[in-house]
This record gives sequence, C-alpha cells and structure tokens, in this order.
Amino acid sequence: MAGHSKFKNIMYRKGAQDKKRSNLFSKLSREITVAAKMGLPDPDMNPRLRAAVNAAKAQSMPKDNIQRSIDKATKGEGDNFEEIRYEAFGPGGVSLIIETLTDNRNRTVTNVRTAISKNGGNLGAPGSVSHGFDRMGLINYPAKAGDADTVFEAALEAGAEDVSSSEDGHEIWTDQGSLHEVAKALEPVLGEAEGAKLAWRPQTMIEVVEADAGTLFKLIDALDDDDDVQTVWGNYEVSDAVMEKLG
Repeated sequence: MAGHSKFKNIMYRKGAQDKKRSNLFSKLSREITVAAKMGLPDPDMNPRLRAAVNAAKAQSMPKDNIQRSIDKATKGEGDNFEEIRYEAFGPGGVSLIIETLTDNRNRTVTNVRTAISKNGGNLGAPGSVSHGFDRMGLINYPAKAGDADTVFEAALEAGAEDVSSSEDGHEIWTDQGSLHEVAKALEPVLGEAEGAKLAWRPQTMIEVVEADAGTLFKLIDALDDDDDVQTVWGNYEVSDAVMEKLG
C-alpha cells in the first residue's frame, strides 16, 4: 500500500464538475437507468446501481429523479444505451480515456473526435492509450469521513490496495474484482461512500506545463459538456503554481 502519497485528481480538473452542472443530472440519470436494466432494479442487490444511486445522492440529485430513472428501466422505457470507450492523446502528450453511454454511436464518435481535434489532441486507436493504465476499483469519500490515518486503517482492514488523502477527500483504490466487497466493508466504519466505480488509474503521470494546461482543460471541458460522455480519465498532473496562473 502506498499510503498517504497525494494523488492528483485524474478524472478532470478539480472544481470543473462544480462549475458545470447543466447536464450532470442527465448523465447520472442515464447511468442509473443503464445499471438498473443490466441487473436487478434494487440497489441492495445490484452493486452497479447502488454505486450510481450513491453518486447521484452525493450530487444532491432529488430522490424523485433517482426513482424515476430506476422506473424507466423496470418499465422498459427510455433509449437503449451502449458503453463505448475512446482513447486519445491530448496536449503535452497526455493520454486520455473517454467513457461514454450512447444511443447513437455515429453522433458520439463525431462529437468526441471534434472536441479532441479542436483542442490540440488526436483520437487514437483502441488500445493505444489504455495499456498505460490499470483497471481498478475507486471508492470516494469526503474529507469529513475521517482523517488520513483513520481512512487508511479502515481501507487496509477492508482489503484496499492504495489510499490517497487530501483536503479534498479520500480516494481508496481496490482490485477491480474486490470493489463492491471493499466498499461494503467500509460502510460500517466510514459511512456511505460518495461513489464506487471501476476506474482507470495511470501507471505514470505527466507534468503538464502552463502552455499546454489551458488547452488541455478546454478539451476536457468540451468532452464533459457532451451528454454522451460519462467520465474522462487522464494521466496528467498540473502543479499548484500553474493552476494559480490559470485562475
């Protein structure tokens, strides 16, 4: 276990999800419906649905919206979405993995390719990027769940592989096959997690200089604005000094 080493947020720029929420509930709703269709419509019996519902609650999504999304699946309503992963190269040699849920493959690939090409990147072939990442489970807790030592000990006892704690919260990494087992073991100690999902963790990080950071953030924001894009993972690090300059 690596312990308390600070791990940069690899999903997207810190704060981006707070600044851009216009389509957040739509994405959360889509994930809930897909998860409910793929398994039982009961969160207690469906780990993916439970994770989706917890993620929605963490973003203050109303209970009625959550239930409506589950009902769509049980009634066979809504579009049929497929999961498609894209791999890309961004500014500064950064590698990106873009996970989507779409009901129109052609629309999604066109939008993703356009966002990438307009912001200094290139869409890669399947496997061109993912070999540099490990597929793992990721459990997120807010900072108020406990101090770094408390969370570390709880994660170790629950069978996690790595923990990263900062003032922004705690990231608990697990073997992908142990994700829901570890999440369940943590609940009695730390409470309900903000999220538990399969994730892409980069094997090595790339420090992005100021000249590339602005363009990279525009690219990630453009992807995040697309309704079909669920999550963007990357192997980039941006220093606090660069972040301050970018504002």
